[in-house]
Amino acid sequence: MAITDRQTAALALTQALSAAERGLPVIPLTARKLPALPSPHRNDDRGPACRGACGLPGHGVHDATTDPAAVRALFAAAPWATGYGIACGRPPHHLIGIDLDVDPTGGGDSAVSLRRLALHHLFTIPPTVTVLTPSGGRHLWLTGPPGIPVPNSASRLAPGIDIRGTGGYLVGPGSVTRHGRYRLAPGTAGLPPAPCPRALLRLLTPPARRRHSVEDPDPDRGQGLVRFVLAAREGGRNTRLFWAACRAYEHGYGDALADALTRAAVRTGLTEREARATIASAARLFRC
Repeated sequence: MAITDRQTAALALTQALSAAERGLPVIPLTARKLPALPSPHRNDDRGPACRGACGLPGHGVHDATTDPAAVRALFAAAPWATGYGIACGRPPHHLIGIDLDVDPTGGGDSAVSLRRLALHHLFTIPPTVTVLTPSGGRHLWLTGPPGIPVPNSASRLAPGIDIRGTGGYLVGPGSVTRHGRYRLAPGTAGLPPAPCPRALLRLLTPPARRRHSVEDPDPDRGQGLVRFVLAAREGGRNTRLFWAACRAYEHGYGDALADALTRAAVRTGLTEREARATIASAARLFRC
């Protein structure tokens, strides 16, 4: 490992320990913003997914911890980590992340969309921790009440606004990715995460909806999403695939459509490995 790599990994650990000290559960991340430790069950197709009950590391956000010794052990097992993730929905903060993309699929400005929602539903976003992303987007940190899990979603609230809730995670400030470093916005470093406005919380926790069974016999289900991926052009292929996969998992047939989406993405020029990784990222958003 080069000196620069070691310095990046050491800085990531230091920042993760600082976050853990403030009660924020953390995990190591790679430069692709994915959990750095591989699953110990990646070759085991038997039974339901393990969420850490086996006691081994490699369960993504379920590894997140505030214990300094455990944090050091996770990073020691992943010396290639360049950043850290902060688990949302966990006590004591019950963090909710509002992810504002700079150029969402379908066009428009996500920050403007959030202001319109606030005006329409009569709430304001209080001053809070704000993290600037390398792409020019922003992550707003809010806290939720105990006992009210906020689901993860992608562009459900409005185009370009993704929500990180229970089972999701935010990239911590100071993390280094392939596209640059995540940084705290000026003037927000000393702020605590602000409580989520009640009107916004109601938008983030919609009534339970019927989920379609993955055994649904309709062979045409999801074909519109496949066609959407097939229409992608260079520069937008991964974004379209991620959006389509999110919609499929949101409606309950993501696993059933994963192979078809993968084949469509490969036809547009992505490799199968890239396509599978993108679909897996979408799946993690909807598996709390």
